[in-house]
Amino acid sequence: MPTLKPQTAPRERIILGIDPGTNVMGYGVLKSMGAKAEMLALGVIDLRRVKDVYLKLGRIHERILSLIDGFLPDELAIEAPFFGKNVQSMLKLGRAQGVAIAAAISRDIPIHEYAPLKIKQSITGNGAASKEQVAALLKKLLHITDENMLPQLDASDALAVAYCHHLHTARQLPLASHGKSSWKDFVRNNAGRISTRKQANQSEER
Repeated sequence: MPTLKPQTAPRERIILGIDPGTNVMGYGVLKSMGAKAEMLALGVIDLRRVKDVYLKLGRIHERILSLIDGFLPDELAIEAPFFGKNVQSMLKLGRAQGVAIAAAISRDIPIHEYAPLKIKQSITGNGAASKEQVAALLKKLLHITDENMLPQLDASDALAVAYCHHLHTARQLPLASHGKSSWKDFVRNNAGRISTRKQANQSEER
């Protein structure tokens, strides 16, 4: 008789989703295990009171690192750049995206980019869906019953990026852990050297 191999539980992943913005940047954190996903946190980095553009970029870098150190994500999913008519706005947004990506690179976290159309199609089946429609469907998919859990569209957009990545990778990952050294492994093995934040603020106003 053939020997049956024991079933291995799906590998748990933490996905940090980012919706870039120069005034308000959204973030969402998902726990992904196989086909299942659970929301851990979401919120915004509010930069509207910060007038200096370079100070804004510094705050973005600081807060993304804080989220990484607090939740120890295995991967970062971020909305890819889009082309618009306002060149200055595109440049500002590109800088914000770049700073967020640089923060993840500094922690050796894999980065995945998704176009806005792809994110909407993955979740709603309609690339022209509104932000409100995406947020409403996320509530159902993630079993969010508290109406206050998706307070701002920037936050729900970030959660949508994380969920999109979950959908596109859940069936492609091996069941066993990949064994590659990561920031999470480093923190686990050097707990005395690094001070991590276990909880992140839901929003920040400065």
